[in-house]
Amino acid sequence: MIDIPDLYSFYSSSGYIGIFLISFIGSIIPFIPVPYFPVLVTSALDKSLDPNLIVLLSTIGAVLAKTIIFIASYYGRNILSKKTKTRMLPLQKVLSKYGGIGVFVAALTPIPDDLVYIPLGIAKYSPSRFALFTFAGKFFLGATIVWGTVFLGRPIMDRFLVVTDSSNEYSTILVPLITVLILAVVLFFTFRFDWAKIIGKWFPWAIDNPDGNFDDDQKKNN
Repeated sequence: MIDIPDLYSFYSSSGYIGIFLISFIGSIIPFIPVPYFPVLVTSALDKSLDPNLIVLLSTIGAVLAKTIIFIASYYGRNILSKKTKTRMLPLQKVLSKYGGIGVFVAALTPIPDDLVYIPLGIAKYSPSRFALFTFAGKFFLGATIVWGTVFLGRPIMDRFLVVTDSSNEYSTILVPLITVLILAVVLFFTFRFDWAKIIGKWFPWAIDNPDGNFDDDQKKNN
């Protein structure tokens, strides 16, 4: 298991590079929470570091990691049957139009965002839009934490460190387990539902392409 205190010690001796790497490591492992927010707080209290660079580097690290997970699920859909892909076609159309909201909210909040990103990848959401909305959400979140710490100081740091206390062994086991179980349920219904019947009630335009050529149309838009 990853030793979080060691990660923070690594940051303190590596500066900006440490901030980038910890943000990347904390985001690349699906379902296992390795919180990098305390690093943002403690680095923001370091007057030798530029808050804007802290936000930018942590955002780039997190976005790069999440994009790798997204791309893996994006191309992982090739193992799905043709029937399953056809059922998911209306869902793809709706996500192509409204998925950005979900991506932004998932990036902005501390929820297990892989629950959102992996299904979006399987549904072939636009990679460029995914990266854009993820960057916007992570940047806004990072800026809020860093500049909030700069202006409010140590009370903010203490609060985040208490929330992300790595000594809670039960949470480090239960959170990944529960997240995986929830994702399994989400993917089950994603693959099994007849999305044409469900989505057609509210978004009839999403079932206007019965030939299943949406993937080709989407490639032209990316």
